[in-house]
Amino acid sequence: MRISRFPDLWRFLLISLAALACVAVTASLGFWQLGRAAQKQAVFDAITRQQALEPWHNAQLAAEVPLASESIGQAQQATLLHRPVQLQGQWLAEQTIFLDNRQMQGRAGFYVLTPFRLSAPHGHRVVVVQRGWAPRNFMDRALLPEVQTPSGLVSIEGRLEAPPSRLMELEAAHGGADPDEQKSRIRQNADIALWAQQGGLPLLALSVVQSGSASEGLLRDWPQINAGVQKHYGYAFQWFGLSVLVVLLYVWFQLVRRFYPGRRAAQPEG
Repeated sequence: MRISRFPDLWRFLLISLAALACVAVTASLGFWQLGRAAQKQAVFDAITRQQALEPWHNAQLAAEVPLASESIGQAQQATLLHRPVQLQGQWLAEQTIFLDNRQMQGRAGFYVLTPFRLSAPHGHRVVVVQRGWAPRNFMDRALLPEVQTPSGLVSIEGRLEAPPSRLMELEAAHGGADPDEQKSRIRQNADIALWAQQGGLPLLALSVVQSGSASEGLLRDWPQINAGVQKHYGYAFQWFGLSVLVVLLYVWFQLVRRFYPGRRAAQPEG
């Protein structure tokens, strides 16, 4: 009798260890998801604080943001990104480029980028402005959209951001997929440092995303920054729920079902 109980004991121990391991893994994954949510929430809160700061004008922008030819560290970049700006200057319309395959409101088109020279006495600084989005002509893919660029002194509002994200290029040519060797103003990507070198412009390392309503043939319905923590909370709930399920199944099948029939059999029949 004593020997016959060894298989049951080993089975009980193995199931207990498996249940313990499963609970440990699922619970740790749940806490990891909560940690990811906390990290994203912290980043979102930092961005929100940046956006609430007083806007910089020409003087602060020229003094604080380095040139594209200079190095910029992550700590310095974190203090600059998302900062509101109100600038005065002049568009360099002849150097406008159109970034292809960019979407807004579910449609494909161009991001329109134009260098903006700050007004005196800061005319030695030029910043690339992401002015907005324009649709493309799919019947004639080489046809540029009609974008109005005011001449003379203008004022713009926006926020400091990194250059537009890079898309995969099938053909790398001088910072962008350009089969016409930079003769075309349609590009796949924009490398600000290379743009400054080729155009002979004192471009700043960061760009400005222009805000405001649609104008000049451009939409400015930029994507809103979202903390994105809800999905992590949802994943954490699922992992913790799985942990609880494993515990309940273990208690029912390994404890309750194991001892309940014995107690039931021990009761006298009425």
